[in-house]
Amino acid sequence: MNWLAHAFLSENHIDFQIGNILADPLKAKTWENASSQMISGMKTHVQIDSFTDSHEIVKLSKKRLREKGLLKPVIIDLTYDYLLTKNWDLYSKVSIQEFTNNFYIKANKSLDYLPSKAHTIVTNLINKDLLNKYHTLEQLNSSFKRMDLRLSERLLKRETASGYFYDVHINIEDLEKDFLEFFPLLCEDVRKDLDNKKLNHWKI
Repeated sequence: MNWLAHAFLSENHIDFQIGNILADPLKAKTWENASSQMISGMKTHVQIDSFTDSHEIVKLSKKRLREKGLLKPVIIDLTYDYLLTKNWDLYSKVSIQEFTNNFYIKANKSLDYLPSKAHTIVTNLINKDLLNKYHTLEQLNSSFKRMDLRLSERLLKRETASGYFYDVHINIEDLEKDFLEFFPLLCEDVRKDLDNKKLNHWKI
C-alpha cells in the first residue's frame, strides 16, 4: 500500500497518520521525544506491510503483471492506491477531498516539531498534493514515470516503472477485483490493534 492507504489506515490523529506514512522512508525509526501516536503509526505501517506482502491475493496481483520483476511490489502499491481512490466511498465516511484537505491542514501545523528529514518529506507531500495523484489511470502512469526519475541507471537498464503501465492497464479489471477482495481483509487485520473510537472516518 502507498501513502494514501497508510494515511487512511490510521487512527484519526495527525501524528498517527504521519508516523504511518513516514515509517517507510525513515525505516520505522522514530526520533527522541516522538509522540506515542507517532510511534504507534509507524508500528501500524510495519503491520500493514507485513500483512500485504505475505497475502496470497497480493501475490496474485503481482503475477498478473509478469512472472519476474524487481519493481512489481511498488507497482502494485501504487496501483492499489489508485484503486483505493477509485473506490474511496466504499470505505470512507468522508470524501477523499475532505480527508486529504484535513490531513494537509493538520500536517502543516505539525511541521514545527518534526526533525529535518521528516519535515522535508511531509512538506513535499503537502506541497505536491501527493495523496491526490491517483484519480485516473493517466495520473497513475505519471506516478510510474516519476518513479523512473528516482531509479538508478543500473536498474533502469533492467526495467522501468513506466514499462509496467501496459501490464497494469490490460489487467486493471482483475487487479480491481483483487483489491476489492483484499482491502477489507487488510482493514480487519489493522483494526484489531487500533482504537475503534478513533476510526470514525472508516465506513467498513
